[in-house]
Amino acid sequence: MSALHLRRWPGNEDRPALALHCMMGNGVYWGPIAETLRERARISAPDLPGHGQSPDWEGPDWEGTDWEGTVPDYHTFVTREAAALIDRPLDLIGHSMGATVALRIAVAAPEAVRSLTLIEPVLFAAAPEAFNDALLDDVAARLAAGEDAEAARAFLGVWGGLDWDSQTPSGKARLARQIHLVQASNDALRRDTANILRPDGLEAIDAPVLIVMGEDSPPVIPAIADALAARLPDVGRARVPGAGHMLPITHPRQVAELIGLNLDRA
Repeated sequence: MSALHLRRWPGNEDRPALALHCMMGNGVYWGPIAETLRERARISAPDLPGHGQSPDWEGPDWEGTDWEGTVPDYHTFVTREAAALIDRPLDLIGHSMGATVALRIAVAAPEAVRSLTLIEPVLFAAAPEAFNDALLDDVAARLAAGEDAEAARAFLGVWGGLDWDSQTPSGKARLARQIHLVQASNDALRRDTANILRPDGLEAIDAPVLIVMGEDSPPVIPAIADALAARLPDVGRARVPGAGHMLPITHPRQVAELIGLNLDRA
């Protein structure tokens, strides 16, 4: 069983759904969306490792190993913990890094997914883009130099939608710790070491897929959406006006309505 802290909101018990949050967030922000959709689905949302109330991910010092005796990378560890929460076909929803985990699960076990909603999927390997590559290289360089807070500030300036200077000291310290998880996911997201984009993988997903974007999101997002949509058999796309990358938080009503449309398609 997964060790992740799991939140469950009231809803339609016959229609389970699992929602996976973004990097440096937590499962709490799915609450307004779960409430809006409670007549149509029962949404559960874990805090991913190193986030919210879930245990930290210890990286190379973690005691667990896979069957080959090697320590799983962060994206693999998250995927295994999330997949362990699935015991019957359900509606799978993911935002940002959580969307890439949802997509990885759907590629590996398409029979487990009733519908798939990908909000701002950050699978950068699908559509490399110079500005984003430069940002992530800068974050890596700052971390190598021990500048954790500056690395977090630079990353969140593009992907976080928050004002760093308005954060409390404890909030800044938390984000400075979590930026290492961003770095730990880079091989999967930038180089697709998880092999999500393997031949015939996306094509095997027969559930309806919806890719949701913010109108003001970083330019790499629509490029990723184009690349994924070109290979998915049953896919729709939606763009939320006035929204950026953090649209489940800033525009929960619109996001819930779009998720509901995809639920209906399934």
